[in-house]
Amino acid sequence: MAKRAQCLYLTAMTELPPFLDRTRPDVPDIAVPRGVTPFFLPNQPVRGRLVRLGPLADALLTRHDHAPDVRALLGQALALVASLATALKFTGSFSLQAKGDGAVPLLLADCTDGGALRGYARLSDEIALPEEATARAMMGDGYLAFTVDQGPDMERHQGIVSLEGESLADMAHHYFETSEQLPCQIHLAAAETPAGWRAAALVIERIAGAGGIDPAVSEAEQEEAWRTAKILAATITDEELLDDTLPPERVLYRLFHGEGVAVDRPRPLAYGCRCSRARLSDVLGGFSGDDLDHMTIDGDITMTCEFCNVDFRFPRGEIAAAASAGEPGGAS
Repeated sequence: MAKRAQCLYLTAMTELPPFLDRTRPDVPDIAVPRGVTPFFLPNQPVRGRLVRLGPLADALLTRHDHAPDVRALLGQALALVASLATALKFTGSFSLQAKGDGAVPLLLADCTDGGALRGYARLSDEIALPEEATARAMMGDGYLAFTVDQGPDMERHQGIVSLEGESLADMAHHYFETSEQLPCQIHLAAAETPAGWRAAALVIERIAGAGGIDPAVSEAEQEEAWRTAKILAATITDEELLDDTLPPERVLYRLFHGEGVAVDRPRPLAYGCRCSRARLSDVLGGFSGDDLDHMTIDGDITMTCEFCNVDFRFPRGEIAAAASAGEPGGAS
């Protein structure tokens, strides 16, 4: 039986900026200039990021007709990966991948060094969504992986842990406790608001060592400062995180004004699906004739980008002609 091909791209971005790449599908060109607000507590071992996707969340989460609980889970994953990617100095993409045996067996999100963001949640054909809509109940048993991919000429760095805890924030905590041994606190939020879907994250980390801290500040004082920062960060509410009318600086001031919070330069986030007809044409050019015939339905091969949920149709005859000439086909 012929099957529709599905594509999940985890490759580097096209060299062309999106507005010049005419082979891309008609997807939103949305950027949030102040998507990530880095901050730190002066002379204390605490740094963090406040992530707010704003209208970008709605554009990303409504590409598929998922149930609200699945959209909320994906929104949290997008906010989490954005917060972690923007804490690194790298060129390429940083991705989150969770695989389980539940109703949502696959959860993907990735963010490039430039802030291009995308995500995907796959639903099981055999397992219904549970009434208890925690991340663990939806994903079941499995693993969580974080990967830094800097292209084919660089070694990929990946950390993998089992899925532990009820929420995605719990699972991320488990990863950092066991793999990175980095004290942190993570608050994730995603929900549908009157303005549309929104997703956000507040992440604080304890800085390793004494870099940037007055030598006169003892280890005991640093530990107390970290404990205080965690208590203050825990007072954040989902409503505050998701409220477009509250500027990030105002949110951080509410939380940490007693600690003298300082804000760094904000980082942008943007709609970041990197599919295109040219890329998919190259993929098809690698299949045998029998495989191409198997994919053909009514004379066409349809490939679906699972990130942006756009169908690309390629006439089977054009693929065959291009393949015989040794060229990538189907970019008509």
